[in-house]
Amino acid sequence: MTATTTAGPQRAPHRRSALPARLASYGTLLGLLVLIMLFTVLDEKGIFLTAGNFTNILEQVAVLAMVASVQTVVMVVGDFDLSVGALASLVGVLVAQLLTAGVPVVPAIAAGLAAGLLAGAINGFLVAYLGLSAFIATLAAMTSFTGLALLLSNGATIFGLPAGFVALGQGRLGPVPMPVIIALALAVMVWFVLSRTVLGRQWYAVGGNAEASRLSGVNTRAVRFSAFLVSGLGSALAGIILTARLASAHPTAGDPLMLSSIAAVFLGVTLSRVGQPTIGGTAVGLGIVGVLGNGLNLLQVNSYVQQVLTGLIIVLAVSLSQIVRRRR
Repeated sequence: MTATTTAGPQRAPHRRSALPARLASYGTLLGLLVLIMLFTVLDEKGIFLTAGNFTNILEQVAVLAMVASVQTVVMVVGDFDLSVGALASLVGVLVAQLLTAGVPVVPAIAAGLAAGLLAGAINGFLVAYLGLSAFIATLAAMTSFTGLALLLSNGATIFGLPAGFVALGQGRLGPVPMPVIIALALAVMVWFVLSRTVLGRQWYAVGGNAEASRLSGVNTRAVRFSAFLVSGLGSALAGIILTARLASAHPTAGDPLMLSSIAAVFLGVTLSRVGQPTIGGTAVGLGIVGVLGNGLNLLQVNSYVQQVLTGLIIVLAVSLSQIVRRRR
């Protein structure tokens, strides 16, 4: 009888604690659904819940999705990249300068992607081989990239880009905008590498326990270095598509991408059963960022208020990810 009476109370706290854990795990997905329902109700004109508006949302977050996809890779290995937005701006300015100087579209784009790889290699070398923290290294890189973009453009917006280049950002394949197709292709490639290749498993292993990975024979430095290479290349691609979409290049055009990409990845972490970044989770995080921005624009909410809400989303995302990590 004594064993029976003590066993019951021991199991009850476990059952009670399961509900908060499940809510934390699916909080971001529920949050996305709540946002969609909320803006559907608040939108008196009936614009929000239409196919055309959801296409607009996809187009608006396409460039951010490119950055968030590669930011996911860097965060999988336990780091993060603060320079992604500044690098996108720099590559956009560089490609625009080459195009306006008469360089053909393909070589100009290749030069921009090469610049992104070089920037990623610099960040990766500083973090993986020199041992600098990702925060310090990428913060310094962000400042340097911004300065280079301002120097190349003299602080002015560059116009006069060729139509063939602009089509990458403003063209469509049927009803689907080109940036959405490119972003989806990049996300699928990142998902494949993360979930179906040895390199992807090594990224997760290093992010989970770098020392154990090293002792098991994984070259942890090379693995971290490769993650920053991917980040640099993806950020460069995002900068090129952003420049094509705007039909112009501005030295700070990509700056908002950094915070939003980190927010999207952190929001998605809560959906992973082991509390790790995944492309699927990042997609849900992007959905929250995109729906929130679009809904607030339709409601004509002040842009400064939107920035405040973005900051609150980041705090919420980090808090949820910490709750999930502790419970798991």
